[in-house]
Amino acid sequence: MADRVSVWILADQLRTDHPALRTAIEQGGQGQVRVVLVESQAWERRLPFHRKRQVLHRSAGRHVAEGLKEQGVAVEVIAAKTSKDGLARHLKRHRSARLLTMAAADHGPRAWQLGTMAEDLGIEVEVLPNSMFLVGRYNPIPDPEPGRRYVMETFYRGMRKHFGLLIEPDGKPTSGRWNLDAENRKRLPKRMAIPPVPRFEPDAITRSVMKEVEDEGFGVGSVEGFALPVTHDEAQAAFDDFLRHRLESFGPYEDAMSRTEGVLFHSLLSPQMNLGLLDPLAMAQAVEAEYRAGRVPLNSAEGFIRQVIGWREFMLWQYHRQMPALRQANSWKAERPLPRFFWDGQTELACLHAVIGRLIDSGYTHHIERLMILCNFATLAGINPEAVADWFLTFYVDSHDWVVLPNVIGMGLNADDGLTATKPYIASASYINRMSDFCGDCSYRPDRRLGPEACPFNALYWNFLIAHEATLRANPRLGPAVLGLKRVDDAERDRIQAQASEFLGSLEPYASDHGEAAR
Repeated sequence: MADRVSVWILADQLRTDHPALRTAIEQGGQGQVRVVLVESQAWERRLPFHRKRQVLHRSAGRHVAEGLKEQGVAVEVIAAKTSKDGLARHLKRHRSARLLTMAAADHGPRAWQLGTMAEDLGIEVEVLPNSMFLVGRYNPIPDPEPGRRYVMETFYRGMRKHFGLLIEPDGKPTSGRWNLDAENRKRLPKRMAIPPVPRFEPDAITRSVMKEVEDEGFGVGSVEGFALPVTHDEAQAAFDDFLRHRLESFGPYEDAMSRTEGVLFHSLLSPQMNLGLLDPLAMAQAVEAEYRAGRVPLNSAEGFIRQVIGWREFMLWQYHRQMPALRQANSWKAERPLPRFFWDGQTELACLHAVIGRLIDSGYTHHIERLMILCNFATLAGINPEAVADWFLTFYVDSHDWVVLPNVIGMGLNADDGLTATKPYIASASYINRMSDFCGDCSYRPDRRLGPEACPFNALYWNFLIAHEATLRANPRLGPAVLGLKRVDDAERDRIQAQASEFLGSLEPYASDHGEAAR
């Protein structure tokens, strides 16, 4: 008789073809396999995560467990203080001889899996490579030099070539261009119809989880209005809806921002991708098929594919390359605490008020709002990068360490000394005014640099350039912006710095105690 084997499926590894489960069944037969999912209180409560995120993760895991049971697989869902405690209880109960699992994406659990897990649990452990990402199947930069800067474009082209996405028979990119980002910067027209995002009404499992999360009273935001996809079928239905109704306009308006519309033409499927409910390569191939069939323009297809196989995979690559040092990276020496309005949205800056307000409500904003409103402000205001990253982890439904740390600390705040992004993504109010309708409803003027009506983004932007002039001048991508300082005399510099200092001094800090944040 074959030995009993347990398979640990992590909360963000909910793919249909889990390699550890498949391997265990192939080795010993389905009858000897026991699957365990651990709902670790320590992991779920390391930050006061948005309640909609909590519902999504817990409900998706329980739905996968029910699906496996329907396939005849023995499954146990255990709520425990820690993953170690839950696994120990499961292994003792079932007397398993071995434990199979897949390497975690996040640094902490992966380090335990590859370190002391077998010793801690007293069992033979096999950790299979992570198959959730394409970079696990092909790495365009297999042996990076320590400290060397690598650009995402090189990485992206390598992925495109290897997986044959938008590549012609002669090996060249479709249309002869790799990147059509220059065509994806249109402002949203005033009277453009925005397709609604599909809603998935909670079933009995999700309603039960919603009540649990609400009763536990921990986290930010509310469970009210939760309607995200929590199963593979729902996630696929949401993706199909995106292909039919929003992909066509995704490219041109990818960078647009709106006071009243939070999703616009984005897919809103990063939470499902990050949990394994959707496969990134299958999504990229489906988008390419839409272009080949003549249903969407090339800039929309290329823009989406670049986000999925370029940006997303490059962030994971950078994360594992830089961890654990990435979490404390702070090359701009930014130490200001988070302002209180990051937690309640109460600010006179219309852009921040709108973006943070809908984030508190929904747990989501699209990537340009994250980069050019939230991270832009945090960089210019000198807010501590680790505090900003923890805030992103707390509020976003698609947050995971592996994506937030490189995306926020590396790309958004440029705090890793340029290892992730070659320049800081900073902009004055003119950019925000050009790409959105926020400024028309704001008490501040985007066209003024100084004075009581001037938008604070302007003084902060020029103050940042002045404070870091020598460093920025050495960056070829920032040179033109810094050259503008030549037209700013010493008296004007003093006024800019004084106005920036006055605004920053008016910011009420927020004590980021987790218990207080949850109330």
